[in-house]
Amino acid sequence: MKRPTLEAVAARAGVSRATVSRVVNGADTVNAEIRTAVLRAVEELGYVPNSAARSLVTQRTGSIGLVVSEPPARVFSDDPFFSQVIRTVSQELEAADKQVVLMMPSSPGGQARVERYVAGGHVDGVILLSLHGSDPLPAALMRTGVPVVSHGRPVSTARPPYCDADNFGGARAAVQHLLSRGRRRIATISGPLDMSAGLDRLAGYRETLSGTGRRSLAAIGDFTRESGAAAMGQLLEDDPGLDAVFAASDLMASGALHALRKAGRRVPGDVAVVGFDDIDAARYTDPPLTTVRQPIDEVAQSIVRMILTGVDVQAEPLILPTELIVRDST
Repeated sequence: MKRPTLEAVAARAGVSRATVSRVVNGADTVNAEIRTAVLRAVEELGYVPNSAARSLVTQRTGSIGLVVSEPPARVFSDDPFFSQVIRTVSQELEAADKQVVLMMPSSPGGQARVERYVAGGHVDGVILLSLHGSDPLPAALMRTGVPVVSHGRPVSTARPPYCDADNFGGARAAVQHLLSRGRRRIATISGPLDMSAGLDRLAGYRETLSGTGRRSLAAIGDFTRESGAAAMGQLLEDDPGLDAVFAASDLMASGALHALRKAGRRVPGDVAVVGFDDIDAARYTDPPLTTVRQPIDEVAQSIVRMILTGVDVQAEPLILPTELIVRDST
């Protein structure tokens, strides 16, 4: 069967082709009776608008780009953060009758392809996720004139509007909790220092300790379980007497628990451990992990609202609160 055309709908409804075009493109200047006749003809014929032609008329594609600046192997690893953000963004856009276009540039060539795609008018807006350091992509995409928002605080000088969790405040709450438990030699496993989450959680840890006169002791991880285990081993070598550790992600905290057990340290008897994120697995570590819950779904929902309602580049960033969840590891 041939696909029904705009002309066929116009003939069935007894109106002009231009009138049908206005109705299917959402114009509000058409008489209600005529609109009803057109929509009835559309339903009877099973007409589906041509998306390419419709985009030429409306200057809208109905698509939003989600750009994740990580290799696919990292995005689809055992870290639930990425899958949770992608799922929430997709659900929110689907509810708004929008399509998500997932892009994962992990090289300069990949970044150039994303820039060409966005500049070519294939999406109505871009959500950036997991930005690192002086990533040139935010500035490049902002130059295209397409609305851009960031999930998380960008580190680069080009700073699109963003929403983030209170990483600094969450780290403060974690360290204050350890201090309230009588811990005196508190170390940290930080995230990558080219990402705002790593920088802000480390800053919250350091500022809280500095107010007590205690020295800080840090090892750098990359938010993975393996890096947490390696960093915990390094910290034990640097200070065998440490009695607490704040890990900047639950996966790193899980790795730290493994390293502590391997070293013969009891948790929390010898060393108390706090993580960050409150992933589902945090309830099932041995012992269950005290952690800082960050509002992953709420941040993703806020970002989608920002991109759909219009981006004010002068708007203040939206920072959502975190919550300390106390379990047996402290």
